[in-house]
Amino acid sequence: MEKGIGALGKTAIGSINRVADLCALTYRLLTIALSPPRSGQTLIKRVIVEQVYFTAVQALPVIIPVALIIGCMMIVQLSQIHGQVDLGKVVVLLILRELGPLISAIIVILRSATAVTIEMSYMNVLYEIEALEMAGIDPFHVLCLPRLVGITTAIVSLILVFDLMAILGGYAIVKGVTVLPIEGFFQQIAKNVDGTDIIVSLSKGMLFGLTITVTCLHHGFTPKNQITQVPIATSRAAVDCFFYCLVISIFISFVFYV
Repeated sequence: MEKGIGALGKTAIGSINRVADLCALTYRLLTIALSPPRSGQTLIKRVIVEQVYFTAVQALPVIIPVALIIGCMMIVQLSQIHGQVDLGKVVVLLILRELGPLISAIIVILRSATAVTIEMSYMNVLYEIEALEMAGIDPFHVLCLPRLVGITTAIVSLILVFDLMAILGGYAIVKGVTVLPIEGFFQQIAKNVDGTDIIVSLSKGMLFGLTITVTCLHHGFTPKNQITQVPIATSRAAVDCFFYCLVISIFISFVFYV
C-alpha cells in the first residue's frame, strides 16, 4: 500500500515538474518571439523559411490525398442520410472545427515534431548546444525561435489546405464519379460557416504549433548521456504532442461551443 502511494506521488510530482518546465519554456519562447533579437536576423529568417518548407510544402503530397480521402468518405456516408441531416452543416462541424486542425497536427507530429526532437537530442548528446553557448550564441535565438515560427505557420497553412481540399476536392470527386444527391452542397456550407468556425480553426492551429514546438524542444533539450536515449525521447515527444493537442482541441471546442 505504501509503495503504491509512493509511486503515485512520485508520478504526480514528475508530471507537475514536466508541466512547469513546459510552461517556463513556453514563456521564454514567447518572450523572445515578441522581442526578437536584432542580430542574426538573416540566419533566423533563413531557418524559418527552411522549417516552413520542410513542415508545410514537403507535407503537401501527404496531406492532400488524406484530405481528399476523408472528404470523399464523409460526403458519401453523410449523403446517404441527407434527408435526416443537413449535409453541409455536418461537414462544417466535423472538418472545419475538428478533423482539419487535428489531422494536420498529427501529420506535422509524425513528420516534423519527431525530426526536431531527434535533431535537438543529437545536438545535446554531441555537445553542440554547449558549443553554441560557449561561442556566445543563444540557442533559443537560432534554434528555438525559427522552429516555433516555422512550425506554427506551417500548421495554420496546412489546416487551410486540408479544409479546402476535403470540402472542394471531396465534393468534386463525389460529384464526378457518383450519382449521389448532393445538390445544394455549397449553399449549405456557406449557410453554416461563420466567423467563429474560422477563429476556432486558426486558434487551434496556432496553439498546436506552439505546443508541438515546445514539447519537442523540451524533450530534445533534456540532458542525455547516450545516443540510445534519443529514440526514447522522440517516442515520448510524439505521444505527448498528440495528447496535448487532443486536450487543447477539446478545451477550445468546449469554450466556443458549449
